[in-house]
Amino acid sequence: MGVDSGLPDFRGDEGFWRAYPPYARLGLRFAELADPEHFADDPALAWGFYGHRLALYRRTVPHAGFAVLRRWAQRVPTSVFTSNVDGQFQRAGFADRDVAEVHGSIHHLQCLRLCGYGVWPADGVEVAIDPDSMRAVGELPACPGCGGLARPAILMFGDAGWDSSHAEPALARHVDWLAAHRDRVAVVELGAGTALPTVRRRSELASAATGALVRINVREPEVRHGRGVGIAAPAAPTLAAIDDLLAT
Repeated sequence: MGVDSGLPDFRGDEGFWRAYPPYARLGLRFAELADPEHFADDPALAWGFYGHRLALYRRTVPHAGFAVLRRWAQRVPTSVFTSNVDGQFQRAGFADRDVAEVHGSIHHLQCLRLCGYGVWPADGVEVAIDPDSMRAVGELPACPGCGGLARPAILMFGDAGWDSSHAEPALARHVDWLAAHRDRVAVVELGAGTALPTVRRRSELASAATGALVRINVREPEVRHGRGVGIAAPAAPTLAAIDDLLAT
């Protein structure tokens, strides 16, 4: 979904390394960097990666496809479920309470040690980064409660320390919404891959009663058992095309 806004594609080592050449030189893969262990073992490396992403997501303007989804949401009851941590739905005008972020949000922080302070907004947090090494330099974000190192409140690979308290209310509202609308749900799925099929499984379960699933995916548009329609195309132009059809 975010690629059409100019955000890097993290699927596959080559795409990741094209976006971040310093990591290619180091031979570090996305799955290795998106690991909470680095915050304990090498916090400058961890915050170099996540600090850069935080700044990137802040300055990224959501593509026109988000506006299409907003118009649809104003006409029919809608619930957003996303594995993206970039906050693009909120930037496009969706209320934070209405976006179920199953992997959390990079725009919120938590204590690495889980001291009990909870989750807080990353507003105002700036991380200086050496562009050659992609390592953070200077002071790193700290927990307001205990003064220890802070980390993004997102679910990383092999993460047993994610504080999901900020994400849980919206996820619970999404589950309740699905229960209330199950027999008349149409699902529009955008860019959800098979490597981590969280979104694809939710889409298939949510549309099980209706078979109304539109899977928009450049690489993996296949729909199992003929229960929906797969479109091998990018998100933004496909949403625009569907919107034009609905208007005729």
